[in-house]
Amino acid sequence: MGHGFGELAKVRGIVTHKISPFEQRAFANVISKGVPNTLRRIRSQIFIVAPPFVMGYMIYNYIENLHTQMNRHERMKICFCTDLDKSVLISNFEKRGWVQVTADDDWNFYWAGTGTCRNIFSVDSGYRMHDNQLINHFPNHYELSRKDLLVKNIKRYRKDLERDGNPLAEKTEANIPGGSKYLYLDFIPITFVLPADYNMFVEEYRKNPQSTWIMKPCGKSQGAGIFLINKLSKLKRWSREAKTSFHPQIGKESYVISRYIENPLLIGGKKFDLRLYVLVTSFRPLKAYLFRLGFCRFCTVKYDTSVTELDNMYVHLTNVSVQKHGGEYNNHHGGKWSVQNLRLYLEGTRGKEVTDKLFGSITWLIVHSLKAVSSVMASDRHCFECYGYDIIIDNTLKPWLVEVNASPSLTSTTANDRILKYKLIDNILNIVLPPDGVPDVRWNKIPSTDMLGNFDLLIDEEIAAQDDNMQNSNNGKHRSNSNRWK
Repeated sequence: MGHGFGELAKVRGIVTHKISPFEQRAFANVISKGVPNTLRRIRSQIFIVAPPFVMGYMIYNYIENLHTQMNRHERMKICFCTDLDKSVLISNFEKRGWVQVTADDDWNFYWAGTGTCRNIFSVDSGYRMHDNQLINHFPNHYELSRKDLLVKNIKRYRKDLERDGNPLAEKTEANIPGGSKYLYLDFIPITFVLPADYNMFVEEYRKNPQSTWIMKPCGKSQGAGIFLINKLSKLKRWSREAKTSFHPQIGKESYVISRYIENPLLIGGKKFDLRLYVLVTSFRPLKAYLFRLGFCRFCTVKYDTSVTELDNMYVHLTNVSVQKHGGEYNNHHGGKWSVQNLRLYLEGTRGKEVTDKLFGSITWLIVHSLKAVSSVMASDRHCFECYGYDIIIDNTLKPWLVEVNASPSLTSTTANDRILKYKLIDNILNIVLPPDGVPDVRWNKIPSTDMLGNFDLLIDEEIAAQDDNMQNSNNGKHRSNSNRWK
């Protein structure tokens, strides 16, 4: 051995070495030569190594998320409950592998009647829904679907816009026949709530004593309790016979009385209305969709405005629940026509431009009727609702909103009717459920386009706000870039 490390004794036949000074300085030239050399090697290899690495990571991440969702779905058995014994509901739920339970069990999805919904949301019930529960009505849906409240909310909405100076509330000149009218928000007939507005109704009636009015009980549907009047004496006589006082402080049951649309658009000499389905998933922000497969409902008897036919409901009421009892009712087509057929008919007889304007006006009245109640509606994230809009078109191709139903009938009167309503429920479920199919109120309620099916987006204020912010941001950048050249 030598005298120390690196100082080996010289022995014949043995080659000796000493440690290089560079090995003693391991980080010599690491910045001046090592870093540039590393960057050179990265540049030469990055486009060979990075793409398969990124693609592999994306595939791994997708499979991992899919596996998590599948495990969650398998782990969580979806239970549904319904008050309605309708095959279009049950078959849609069971097709998804859901299990039916009773209202007393733990459920995830409840297709309920309006009465059940009121009980669930009542303070007395004390029921609190968890994050994985959905129900098909908003707590105070009646703000839109009850006839008197619908009128009240639309009138308030117009007054609020008018007070704020919004151009949407612009009116015609007051000196024209019939008085001033809203230019853009005139989509409900002149309507009064009785008994509260009885004196105002009498005043309006006396302006045009030859007019016909239609009387409807506020809390009923399917044509129940509806009748027409053309004389004030008839209304008073009915009040006596029904033992219903129209004194504002005495009357209990509310009615609405509206100016009857005496000039409806007729096809084949018969009156009809439109039944359109509108899905609302949120009121604040407003998110609504229109079902393309709506239909027309025809009367079975030709339209006649004579006094002798004033009480003939087969002439004036389009409700299937009324018409199916008539002798002229057709069980094959059920007195119904698709909206697509109506559009083709109008394009052929009136022209495409006015037809497009009509359907644009229909979309307009739906959106603004929803906006009229959005501020007063309890927008619970557990809720969604499919409304049945009833709209009448007059012979000038002006649409009028007649009423809105919170529980549109799911009874199928024909084979085509059954197919339509099966698609309706299926499409609704695709929109209100998150992509993994498990009810979850934490979801942002923005379905992908391929999930809409036969629905078209009417309005989504959340998306609209995002687009506005992005546009404003882009405009700001544009102005900033422009200033550089000044």
